[in-house]
Amino acid sequence: MDINNSYLFRSERLGFRNWNESDVPIMIEINQDKRVMEFFPNLIHETDTISFIQRMQTQFLEKKFCYFAVDLLSTREFIGFIGLSEQNFESDFTPCIDIGWRLSFKYWNKAYATEGAKKCLAYGLDDLNIPKIYAIAPKINTKSEHVMKKIGMKKLGEFEHPKLLNDERLKCCILYEKIQE
Repeated sequence: MDINNSYLFRSERLGFRNWNESDVPIMIEINQDKRVMEFFPNLIHETDTISFIQRMQTQFLEKKFCYFAVDLLSTREFIGFIGLSEQNFESDFTPCIDIGWRLSFKYWNKAYATEGAKKCLAYGLDDLNIPKIYAIAPKINTKSEHVMKKIGMKKLGEFEHPKLLNDERLKCCILYEKIQE
């Protein structure tokens, strides 16, 4: 950990760290934005957001990775998360480690998700020696699939997500992977 700025690592414009209490209200706002949550079955409310952040803090302490809190280095402003997390839902490829991102809408279309995801992939594969990292999204989420392609992941196929089976719009998901070289 870089004790000069509390970031575990940095990309050109982003700093990656464990979560702080001050991130909670902003993450609640992000999780309540219908544009950001377009490809989720529901908006995520305050108590679930707090539980998510607590799970990420614990996972970070235990595993040295999580969906990291991400700051814009130029302003030190918290803008959302990008990182790695454990997935344990019922599937032929789980349990696994996946990469994910969720940024405040005002930071979309600036290539932050791509920049941050590339750095998180490198951290997971090279620094933590994780042999394989997956990416999962509903098939209709072409924006996330575009990021998966740009960060060099390979499409393995499609599957019906067991947690989304009751949602016709979201249940068909894509699966990408990146293997340690």
